[in-house]
Amino acid sequence: PTRWNTNATAEVVTLNNKEGKWLKISKEGAFHPEFITDLPNNFTLEFDLAVNPEWRGTHFAVNLAKLDKPEDFSNYYHYVSWRGNHAVHVQLKPGQRERTSANSKLMAGKNGNHTVNNDVDFKVWDNASKNFAHIAIWRQDQRLRMYVNGEKIWDIPRAFEAGAKYNAVTFGMQGSYGPEDYMLLGNLRLAVGAADTRNKLITEGRFVTRGILFDVNSDKIKPESSGALRDIANVIRENGGIKVKIVGHTDADGEEKANLILSEKRAASVKAYLVKEYSIDSATLTTEGKGESQLADKSSTPEGKANNRRVEFIRQ
Repeated sequence: PTRWNTNATAEVVTLNNKEGKWLKISKEGAFHPEFITDLPNNFTLEFDLAVNPEWRGTHFAVNLAKLDKPEDFSNYYHYVSWRGNHAVHVQLKPGQRERTSANSKLMAGKNGNHTVNNDVDFKVWDNASKNFAHIAIWRQDQRLRMYVNGEKIWDIPRAFEAGAKYNAVTFGMQGSYGPEDYMLLGNLRLAVGAADTRNKLITEGRFVTRGILFDVNSDKIKPESSGALRDIANVIRENGGIKVKIVGHTDADGEEKANLILSEKRAASVKAYLVKEYSIDSATLTTEGKGESQLADKSSTPEGKANNRRVEFIRQ
């Protein structure tokens, strides 16, 4: 695909039962989305990953790192670090039907020294009935949390190095055991937001977050949104129960009317969450949906669409 680089080969495919285009990877190599150029202190990286039903290959790797030069990307699909730069390396391997669990390994460090090195088994991804996995990686300063199909797999307080600059994501696979084995990578998106800007609700009367995430075409809030929701709840409670309007925004995919309805439902879901989980007075919260009427980003790229999917809090 455009704006990707690789030292191997892959194929862009479509699926009968899934939307969008998918990168079909069956050979060893590194794959670098060049449109991701910054991984700041607060972001959520999401993507879908799938395997063929008879898959029996090696793990899939995700690296969050700093590239000094664009061509260095190929060094990061199985190395934890390169040339002294700190990196976070996550491996993912699905279960083998009912015989084995899925597995993830996480390593972080530089110069061959691991500050984190651990692995964990889980049950929500395999090569049979659950061969599609939705992955969400959430950074808050040094802390990393990772979810697979909504289940928290990792919560590491010091995964990222304080003060280090991360500017690249690299995916990789170390080959397969069968000639027909492959992995599918799709729906990659990066949402960026700074946690401390929530105080703008008090200082400026308005706060926008892209850290509240929903299932596709749904008002169901994803588990990895809990941190952003907790932050905004704390601001409301710490400031005497101020009155706040919650405004939902969508991207421009789909019909305009459907997006308006979806944005209204998402705003209502955020209100319901704050009332239920944090006992915020329902009377202090109102909701509104704007749909696609106020796009923050006019581009049709995945990151542009992610920037448009946001929730706004306005002090009344």
